[in-house]
Amino acid sequence: MSKTLLYGATKIDETNSAYAPIESLAAFQWRNRVFVIFADRDNSRAARQENQLLADRQALDERDLVVLKISGAGVRPLFCAADGLDGEAIRRDLEALEIGEFAAFLIGKDGTVKLKVSEPITNGELFAIIDSMPQRAAETLRADQ
Repeated sequence: MSKTLLYGATKIDETNSAYAPIESLAAFQWRNRVFVIFADRDNSRAARQENQLLADRQALDERDLVVLKISGAGVRPLFCAADGLDGEAIRRDLEALEIGEFAAFLIGKDGTVKLKVSEPITNGELFAIIDSMPQRAAETLRADQ
């Protein structure tokens, strides 16, 4: 399985596209983390990822996570309310694979890509990545006070 973890860079070069906010998802910046699933041709991996994530809606809500599924140019919100999103623009901005290839991306509240996977990721792995982020740690601390 291929995973690219972009979180944790010691120096952020804002001219590098890996650290530039994703323009097509700007409506979520500073409010939500976004997990984008690009469906594969037979939808098997995308459906597995979708079912796994939606099995723990409380954890998604606690982490302010929006889940979107893109099939072709269409965008279907799986966990959130989202209107007017352009699947082609999101695919272009995330430099995703061709239509019909599975990929999933985690976009942080700052609007930048934190994780890219080419196989479904477990909820435990995804939530551990989110929970290790400084902003999530601050949110948890505020909630405990």
